[in-house]
Amino acid sequence: MKNVLVTGVTQGLGLETVNTLLNKGYQVYGVARREVDAFAELKSKYRDSFIMILADLADIDGSIAKIFHETIGFDTPIHGFVNNAAMAYDDIISNMRYESLLQMYQVNVFAPMMITKNVIRKMLLHKVHGSIVHISSISVHTGYKGLAMYASSKGALEAFSRNTAREWGERGIRSNAIVAGFMETSMSSSLTKDQKERIYKRTSLKKATSVESVANLIEFLMSDASASITGANYFADSGTI
Repeated sequence: MKNVLVTGVTQGLGLETVNTLLNKGYQVYGVARREVDAFAELKSKYRDSFIMILADLADIDGSIAKIFHETIGFDTPIHGFVNNAAMAYDDIISNMRYESLLQMYQVNVFAPMMITKNVIRKMLLHKVHGSIVHISSISVHTGYKGLAMYASSKGALEAFSRNTAREWGERGIRSNAIVAGFMETSMSSSLTKDQKERIYKRTSLKKATSVESVANLIEFLMSDASASITGANYFADSGTI
């Protein structure tokens, strides 16, 4: 059984990814800031396979301690890491505030980088050929008013992922990014119906990106079926580019 660490599992893509991985027989360590009703069902259905970790990634040192020292421990190997947790800071550039920018980068960039460091160390310790997947955004590759700061944080992850792949590939550690289009999740809940429709009209499929399709892509990249794939950006964006 493969052990996979997934962040941001409270709802949306993170929760769908947990369900997909559990259904495929993985053991999942899910990181969230708070308990939600869905966790009770998961704990009941997957009693031995779903392990909940309550941690706020804005507190990087505290999160690392809870994830790796207090929960997973020294002897448990990690086979995969899905960096899904993120926060959005949306505004036009001329209104940018440093404090808000720093808070977003703590969660979107610095925390996953430090988690990746610890995941790689675990993989090396247990001689695991592992897989890392970062969830990026189509906003990195095409412009949307008000998303410059958020897009910059996701662009940093894509660069980090490519270089991780090059640095650790010879040890059997893969790293890829999924460039996700706009999904019907809490991250897009602030958009009006008209704003969403304008975004969807820019896509080939003329609709939101399916959360299920992205979760299935994550599972593929966690699996041995993707053993030769690393350093790539996978676009799951309903044909935006």
